Amino acid sequence: MADLDEFRYGRGFDFDPVYGIKEDYGEAFLGFDYRFPAGQFGFPTDPTTANQLDAVTKKISTGAKVIEFSGLSITGGGGPMAHLDKIPKQHLEEVRRLKALTGIDLTFHGPLVEPTGVQKQGWQEEDRENAEKNMFAAVKRAHELDPKGNIVVTFHSSVSLPEPETYAFNDNGEKQVKEFWIVNEQGRNFQNIAADINYLRKEEKFDPDQLIKKQNEEGWFKQLQQVNFHAHQGAEIIDKTLSQYDRGPGKEEKERGEKTKKSLLRIYKEVIGGNQKAMEDLKDQPSTIEKINQITHGDIYLRDAYSEFQNIFNNAYKAAEKYGRKDDLNKLNRFRDEFAPKIKEMEADPSKVQILGDELIKGVNVLRAISPPQTIKKLRGWAVDKAAESFANTAFSAYKEFKGSAPIISIENPPAGSGLSTADDLKSLVNEARDKFVERAKKDLGMSESQAKEQAEKLIGVTWDVGHINMLRGKGYSEKQVIEQTAKIAPFVKHVHLSDNFGIEHTELPMGMGNVPTKPMLDLIHKYNDKVKKIVETGDWFSRQGGLAQTQTPVRQTLMAFGSPTHATNLPPYWNQLAGIAPGYFLGQGNINPEIHHSLYGAGFSNLPLELGGQMGGRSRASGAPIE
Repeated sequence: MADLDEFRYGRGFDFDPVYGIKEDYGEAFLGFDYRFPAGQFGFPTDPTTANQLDAVTKKISTGAKVIEFSGLSITGGGGPMAHLDKIPKQHLEEVRRLKALTGIDLTFHGPLVEPTGVQKQGWQEEDRENAEKNMFAAVKRAHELDPKGNIVVTFHSSVSLPEPETYAFNDNGEKQVKEFWIVNEQGRNFQNIAADINYLRKEEKFDPDQLIKKQNEEGWFKQLQQVNFHAHQGAEIIDKTLSQYDRGPGKEEKERGEKTKKSLLRIYKEVIGGNQKAMEDLKDQPSTIEKINQITHGDIYLRDAYSEFQNIFNNAYKAAEKYGRKDDLNKLNRFRDEFAPKIKEMEADPSKVQILGDELIKGVNVLRAISPPQTIKKLRGWAVDKAAESFANTAFSAYKEFKGSAPIISIENPPAGSGLSTADDLKSLVNEARDKFVERAKKDLGMSESQAKEQAEKLIGVTWDVGHINMLRGKGYSEKQVIEQTAKIAPFVKHVHLSDNFGIEHTELPMGMGNVPTKPMLDLIHKYNDKVKKIVETGDWFSRQGGLAQTQTPVRQTLMAFGSPTHATNLPPYWNQLAGIAPGYFLGQGNINPEIHHSLYGAGFSNLPLELGGQMGGRSRASGAPIE
């Protein structure tokens, strides 16, 4: 009876004398000299169940040598840790014993945590820190499965980020930006920008870097303008109120005016300070009350300006420190040293409120003379920085707690079209995370540069999903360009996820059923790591065939696709040659008592009831005679 494998593209059929050398399958799929032993493939457990002990047991029964324990949370609601938190600690202990008993290798897929901390409502540092805590909690649970080894723990590079830049290919095959995302770190919000040419400025092509620079400058000057407006407004109201006492050409009148100003400011000080007697004395002085109210109005403007000024001054100072702008730092420090004592004087004596207006206007002029802080950034660079911090800190915490048995943090590329999904993205992310790890290890643990780098390279790498990166085909990439993606990332790969598709949707077909260029990609990876574990992910395909998630395991499909040997000697026959030639390994024992036996060797037993091995159902074994 024909089954699924009889109808695969390139598959030979039962009576084909040259079966096994058909193009695009079997030997030709990976080449005659490129056969993978069955032990090199692993399979994930069902991510929909918290009973991972049972899920691991079922995968062991298939003969899988490598099993990926699932900490994913994809059903049942709750946060990213909901699934993992439902797994009893006793189950982890039992899985560890099963590992020792059966000799299997384990890897671990961590929960889908957004490492940047970005949420639907925006971003804040507290959310990134919380993501980091969740990741480390998952790593600690993974360590329980293999406390003596360096278990590979996979996290996605992003979960909820959009694609930072959208491209299109022109007629010459050149990639052109269509739109891109920016983040306002200060405002903690995101914006999508269309790549439109400014015809008024006679631009020949769209330059996103120039646009961001312009937006930063405009945003910076708007902030300064706001402070300046409030400072001028407040100072003007107070000066106008006090200038009423400057009239008169004579010395005596001027002296009287100054005395009156001081007296008014003294009363203002007492009122602001809550002096009840001063407030009662004003009941019969409506003109004085009006002037006090005017000064208060001006003071409010000044204090608003001061609050705004503090924020933008601090942002400017942080930016100058971060980017090593010494000239800017010198200007800011000089102003701060002059400004701080005067502010303290004003805070101690509200009657000196006029000082604040003058100093704020000076401060605005200082800030105009420095480089504007880059509060608006491209999403890509910003996301790499934030995600790298989470991955670096997670790896560092793991090393600090577990030392030589620390789990490996392996960052997976999500489906193409998601945030940080390309080889360049992951390469930048890994390099940044390793650099941050090195700095922490040197600072907090006193490690040398070389020791810190060695650990960083060991503990932070990439899980390369060949199916995910192949989805670039749907965005206009060629097969060659997809392979080039793998060439870029190959030196960083610690782990591989295998699935097939046609480059459009995330269909997770068994290998050989789509157009993923598996052989050249694995060739590139094996140049750097020929012992890399390969996990076959086909949950989506099996679910569409009537199963659920990873409850079915594509062992046969995988071994046939890779032309794996049936014997440890690596000699034929190979799995792709067995169908139709030899009894199938997965066919079971078949019909134990087929009708043909009775047709050939007599009919005596065919009339027996089923429970006695016969063919006749619904018959009673009783004679029907009455019981005496």
